[in-house]
Amino acid sequence: MADLSRLRYQSQQDPRATLREVAKQFEGVFMQMVLKSMREASFGDPIFDSNQSELYRDMFDKQISLEMTRGQGLGLADNLVRQLDQYLPPGGESSPVQRQPATAASLPAVSLAPSMPARQSQSDGVQKARPDLEFESPEEFVETLWPLARSAAQELDAAPEALVAQAALETGWGKYMLRHGDGQPTFNLFNIKAGQEWQGDRVMKQTLEYRDGLPVQERAPFRAYDSLEESFHDYVAFLRSNPRYGEALQQSASPEQFVRSLQRAGYATDPEYADKILDIMQRHVLQQPVARQDVEHVQATG
Repeated sequence: MADLSRLRYQSQQDPRATLREVAKQFEGVFMQMVLKSMREASFGDPIFDSNQSELYRDMFDKQISLEMTRGQGLGLADNLVRQLDQYLPPGGESSPVQRQPATAASLPAVSLAPSMPARQSQSDGVQKARPDLEFESPEEFVETLWPLARSAAQELDAAPEALVAQAALETGWGKYMLRHGDGQPTFNLFNIKAGQEWQGDRVMKQTLEYRDGLPVQERAPFRAYDSLEESFHDYVAFLRSNPRYGEALQQSASPEQFVRSLQRAGYATDPEYADKILDIMQRHVLQQPVARQDVEHVQATG
């Protein structure tokens, strides 16, 4: 029970590290099951077999399985991590909005064959109210948001990849975007809360905040929009209308200084918020549109 509680707490702090640990444990258990099946398929030794010999044999098999899965192991754990990592929010942290608990229906199917990557089922726990808003991959998420991010970034004199990376962190590449009770999306890409000054639609959701360095679950109202474009417009207005983000806007030309200033101003309580955004920005999926934009700029200027 202590190990289970530790894993639950660690999963909130660092989901990817927890995934690796659980995958290694699964690989060890799987190997023990294989050895046990092999033993059961044998007729055994009618002369020397006894309860004591079976006990020592089981202990030996467990030790063998530990040795076989130590270090790089059999590759099963690595394959599980590759397949399940895509379903975690980017940056190694759960989204600032607490996700619904996993159920048997919401878990993605996992194939043990390296050449058979898992895909999320259409009947899983993620509501399918808006098929046009279902991002099948980070690439599709970036491709959809990039034009909107570029327009918003121009208003802020910021880098569009910083905005897309922040939206990716907040929504888990769009897979965990806030939704209304009927399943309709809120289009809230940046998880902006609905304070007393907000006159628009809102939705109440469970959120994970950090108080004195410790994760705490809270229930809070969040803004709801009619489109992704409206979400970007309100994000720009939100930063401009809050004096505490003045430093971030002054340093918006530098993506690193921009996101670090947002964190210092209290945009999110996660102590690693800025680092996670910067980590996402270094991924290949976000480097492609940046490189393409540079090429288009060179072509336009001759």
